[in-house]
Amino acid sequence: MDLVDQLSPALSYLNLCFQGEPFIHPLLPEMAEYAKSKKIYVSTSTNGHFINDENVKSIVSSGLDKLIISLDGADAESYGQYRIGGNFDTVITGIRKIVNEKTKQGTKKPKIVLQSLILKSNQHQFNQIRQLGKDLGVDKVELKTAQFYDFKDGNPLMPDDLKFSRYKRISDTPGKPARYKIKNPLPDHCFRMWSSSVITWDGSIVPCCFDKDATFNMGKVNGRSFKKVWKDKSYYDFRKKILYSRKSIDICTNCTEGTGVTCFL
Repeated sequence: MDLVDQLSPALSYLNLCFQGEPFIHPLLPEMAEYAKSKKIYVSTSTNGHFINDENVKSIVSSGLDKLIISLDGADAESYGQYRIGGNFDTVITGIRKIVNEKTKQGTKKPKIVLQSLILKSNQHQFNQIRQLGKDLGVDKVELKTAQFYDFKDGNPLMPDDLKFSRYKRISDTPGKPARYKIKNPLPDHCFRMWSSSVITWDGSIVPCCFDKDATFNMGKVNGRSFKKVWKDKSYYDFRKKILYSRKSIDICTNCTEGTGVTCFL
């Protein structure tokens, strides 16, 4: 709550998630409600497995503006090829609980976005996923390209139709694996460095959500103001490197910011 108090005069958008599952945190609805009291737009994203009868009422009544629910397939078979250990029916049930609770409370919030990564396992279900979202009563279906860590030699889940991919084929020698590169030309600029940042569970500040392992730690806010970290020399030097040599920063080499290929609506 202290960070929200620090930032609320300037903060307009808060996304309560990073690499973990936010619904595991028992105080998620309270955090959303507190941020809303500061007139901040609040969103979060979930795998859909932890929406239940005990928390659905507080989630909806918290005032949360947007809830993204990941459902990477139109049926259990395609879903399970990517979401190993996940349960398709559990996610469907969770979506229905949120939709029904919104009706009970007579509210349009949160806006429910059903988000599906387009993969080889579900690329043939493009229209089925859209129809599923409509049948479930969500507000929007967002079809999103997938990020792969080791993309240069391809990935078994990479779509055959590369218009659904963040990557393009750069070589295709017979007898050898095809080689790929990201479609983004990686120009030496990034508006995120001056507009937002990510704060991890332990208070570390990292430049953006592409720094998934918090490699570029700009400093911690534990006992220190966010403003001081934001203006610290380490942040200044990182921004400077973005402007002069973005391609030399490894988290940037798999970034789609500005390409216009991340989402297909």
